Amino acid sequence: MLIVCPHCAAKNRVAENRLPEAPKCGQCGTPLTPAEPVALPGDALGKYVAGTEQPIVVDFWAPWCGPCRMMAPEFEKAAAQRPDVRFVKVDTEASPAAGAQYGIRSIPTLGLFRQGQEIARVSGAMSAPQLLSWIEQNLQR
Repeated sequence: MLIVCPHCAAKNRVAENRLPEAPKCGQCGTPLTPAEPVALPGDALGKYVAGTEQPIVVDFWAPWCGPCRMMAPEFEKAAAQRPDVRFVKVDTEASPAAGAQYGIRSIPTLGLFRQGQEIARVSGAMSAPQLLSWIEQNLQR
């Protein structure tokens, strides 16, 4: 399975049975499958999504957004419960081009990606159980 390093953007091949062993990037040593969400700059998102074979949930957010700040701990809880899914945060204020590229009209907006393609999107704050249910429903399609 290919996983792009969230730190240096190197592609890493990891055997699926080794995923629970907390693999690290072969180039920089950064954990590839952290249990918490990873902040990515907007310009790195495309390469990360295209090169990572695991499903990815992207939280498009901004620091001034009240609902985004309310949802942040729920997003972290969901990430801890789904080690088979990568959880990524993209600050649309720091990376406005990413918001434009992905057509983000309101925040928070969550995008679910699989094999480089967006398969689902939802806007608005969600609790961890709601988020996990949304992920499960859309991954079963």
